[in-house]
Amino acid sequence: MIGDTQTSKVKNDHYRKPVVGLAGGIGSGKSTVSAMMENLGGGIISSDRLGHEELQAQDVKATLQKWWGDVVLLPDGNVDRKKVASIVFADPAQRHRLEALLHPRIAVRRRDRMAELAEKPRIRFIVIDSPLLYESDLDLVCDVVVFVDAGIEARRERSEKHRGWPQGELERREKSQHPLDMKRARADYVCQNNSSLSDLQQQVDHIVNSILSEFSSV
Repeated sequence: MIGDTQTSKVKNDHYRKPVVGLAGGIGSGKSTVSAMMENLGGGIISSDRLGHEELQAQDVKATLQKWWGDVVLLPDGNVDRKKVASIVFADPAQRHRLEALLHPRIAVRRRDRMAELAEKPRIRFIVIDSPLLYESDLDLVCDVVVFVDAGIEARRERSEKHRGWPQGELERREKSQHPLDMKRARADYVCQNNSSLSDLQQQVDHIVNSILSEFSSV
């Protein structure tokens, strides 16, 4: 699906390169699409990766230990991400508390990374891969949003196989996010990930070529 991107072309004139937001449900294949985009010249900014790194910062670890005790630390002193996830996804108040701590830090690093990528000649466009693209209003800093779509059964299978999640965990986590139908409807492009990798690659190639063609005419 190709939406009207005309009004957003100048949104990121500061970066001089199109900024693409990547959205989709848990287990939809955003990481796979992100890797494909990277091979096509995209500079990838993963909110998950930034969040994992910030979670291990010494001052953050000290705060989490103060909130929830030693139970959130592994024997090696690193934060136990699974334990933190079990706390915050069981209690919305604790989730909001953690988000208030991490999101401003992630935002600073994201802005710095965007400016850095904008200066690299080999980078043709910038990709923000975030599970909370709309929830965090990150779509407002993107010129184009690509939604990666996949059926619920496929997403459940991937989450259970690759993340080791028990049944029902995917649905439990997605309850804290905006409805997928809303995200899909607001996206400029929808990439269907219900077939083969070669089919997915063809879709990504088409979308990237379309985006670059659109912005090269500005």
